[in-house]
Amino acid sequence: MAVLSEVKKNYGKMKNYVNGEWVDSNSSKLLDMENPATTDVIGQVPLSTRDETNAAIEAASDAWWAWRETSPVSRARLMFNLKAIMEREFENIARIISQEQGKTIDDARGETRRCIENVEVASGITSLQMGYNLEDGAAANIDEEVIISPLGVFAAVCPFNFPGMVPFWFWPYAVATGNTYIIKPSEQVPMTSQYIFKLIDEAGFPPGVVNLVNGREDAVNPLFEHPAVKGVSFVGSTPVAKWIYKMGGQHGKRVQAQGGAKNSLVVMPDAILDKTVNNMLASFYGCAGQRCLAGSNLIGVGDIAEPLLKKLLDASQKIKVGYGLDESSNMGPVISGAAKKKVLGYIDKGVEEGAKLLLDGRNIKVPGYEKGHFIGPTVFKDVSPDMTIAKEEIFGPVVSFMAMDSLDDAIEFIHTSPFGNAASIYTQNGKWARDFRYRVQCGNIGINVGVVAAMAYFPFAGYKDSFFGDLHGQGKDAVAFFTDRKVVITRWF
Repeated sequence: MAVLSEVKKNYGKMKNYVNGEWVDSNSSKLLDMENPATTDVIGQVPLSTRDETNAAIEAASDAWWAWRETSPVSRARLMFNLKAIMEREFENIARIISQEQGKTIDDARGETRRCIENVEVASGITSLQMGYNLEDGAAANIDEEVIISPLGVFAAVCPFNFPGMVPFWFWPYAVATGNTYIIKPSEQVPMTSQYIFKLIDEAGFPPGVVNLVNGREDAVNPLFEHPAVKGVSFVGSTPVAKWIYKMGGQHGKRVQAQGGAKNSLVVMPDAILDKTVNNMLASFYGCAGQRCLAGSNLIGVGDIAEPLLKKLLDASQKIKVGYGLDESSNMGPVISGAAKKKVLGYIDKGVEEGAKLLLDGRNIKVPGYEKGHFIGPTVFKDVSPDMTIAKEEIFGPVVSFMAMDSLDDAIEFIHTSPFGNAASIYTQNGKWARDFRYRVQCGNIGINVGVVAAMAYFPFAGYKDSFFGDLHGQGKDAVAFFTDRKVVITRWF
């Protein structure tokens, strides 16, 4: 078994990073951090207090004006420094992601690359933050211009499924535009942020510009209550995203809150089956189905339904489930025992409601890792649109197969969902593809692409209950979220 050497067996107690220094939390509340493949305890994370978050906010606020006065080109050069350091540490970052989150090392490398790509895009802030002007724009001899200005302190509350990438949707753009920042990582996966902050420190960012606070609710609430915080970014479940959005409104904060998903992949009669099935495997089983871009419902339209299901079933049975640091593994565990119990409950519910279980991942055993939180690829057929497994976000490697008569039927089904994160169509027909992207009310549309993950210079979109706010993470949307337009009208006598 070709297992990469782990960076460490135990990472000890996590620390906060505030005002350029590593700080031990005063909290007596500690959580064990678990490797989900082995269930070994690999460290502890403190549940920081409100006062500790407030201290980070004050440090970020104190650092803001000097950072705001730092030229964009100087800010960009620090991003260049960080990119070079992260390239050097690329494999170590990926190993830590795999070790604490459970995803395969290949998935973790892809995540690490996306972190770096966001730093690369933010490095272009000298162009991205340019304003515009018009001579005699108001009247003769009166010029008008727009200046793109930073606002102050921002923060992110991040999920467990992408401990590296998600913070990078936000903070490089906030910091590059002249704001200061606080990251609150998921208490389930704090090691990746801990390691990356060592690299941020090495890159030379001034004290207070980027800060890290571990914890749960007590660490989050002050981000809304403190007047110095201008906005909060969030990725997680829809109920929490709604709460974040509500809290932001009550306290006058900007909010971008990414919620849950229930994504459908639609396969038309003219799809090229071999390429289609190979492409969608990563959508169904990447990150063990624990991502908001995961495929969940598979819809075969017309007479392609049966051959599609057969090929999917054959391919799913070949997925190797194992430890993420084993290079030969195709899928790792889910994040925790609680997550596994929840997914298994959905599988039981599907059977109870009458769906036919073709591939059962409930009792999978991974040699050497029998205690791990593993679930095998699971495929249902004869799923009806009113079944729970067709409607609710499972967040696990479970595929619900449905046969439909037409593209109209598939789109109508997609629109019954309260979610609007992603949807994909597989076809060689330009009209079907255009109808799909034109009509489907989802933020991320794939055409012969199962994982509709926007590059760092495009926004990560979402509609309906999958997103709350106006401006998304990444690219120009992020620059706009972290800045405001200052209009200056000039007249000289």
